[in-house]
Amino acid sequence: MTLAAALHVSHAASLAPPAPSPAAAQVVRVQPSASQVPANLLRLSIEFATRIEGPVLPRIALLHPDGQPLAQPFLEQELWSPSGRILTVLLHPGRVKTGLNAREALGPILVEGDDVTLTLDDRPIQHWRVGPVDTHGPVASAWRLSPVHAASRQPLVVTLDDPIDGRDADYLAVADWRGRRVNGRALLKDGESIWTFTPRSPWRAGEYRLVVRGTLEDPAGNRLNGRFETPTDVPAVAATDATLAFTVAP
Repeated sequence: MTLAAALHVSHAASLAPPAPSPAAAQVVRVQPSASQVPANLLRLSIEFATRIEGPVLPRIALLHPDGQPLAQPFLEQELWSPSGRILTVLLHPGRVKTGLNAREALGPILVEGDDVTLTLDDRPIQHWRVGPVDTHGPVASAWRLSPVHAASRQPLVVTLDDPIDGRDADYLAVADWRGRRVNGRALLKDGESIWTFTPRSPWRAGEYRLVVRGTLEDPAGNRLNGRFETPTDVPAVAATDATLAFTVAP
């Protein structure tokens, strides 16, 4: 290529329009939604108002208060809901779990006492204070169930012992005395520390059970009566469902 041709190519490239930036994404919510997360936080999720096209991981970051990004905090994998609106992101498990090479080389991602901000396209979408490491899983026997009354659609309110993963609202269900699932709407509130269930039809007097799937987890990856931080030489414990009985008074 002659010098004149090269200059022509360079000039043409300089006149080319810039690559389009990703369309602004409207965030509905981020979970964990509480103001504090454990230092061993394993996952977070972002719900968008509409379906998102293209990769999102390059557009998000975790920042220190001085605006500096945390180095390599995420696993390079995007987990999307079937609707294409909810993205689950894993913090790199090799840096969350102790004793692994990635943690030894790069250190933990979060440290107790830190303040971090999650950003999307350089806009803050969630702020967290980092609390202590959480090494115990949800304990269903410690949950408190509110009373509900027959002939009403009064919500059943379950106060959990600790927050659970924001994507696990449907890991709890209500069954009637025949073992049939009661239809209704389940929601997580107050930083995913309270689960509510509003039946589609009024309660009937009688015995019910709250059924908790054994694979229910908290944001640090601890399962129901199990731990994420388990030595590799310890056999995995099979997930076991839990049930809590309650009575609907006439």
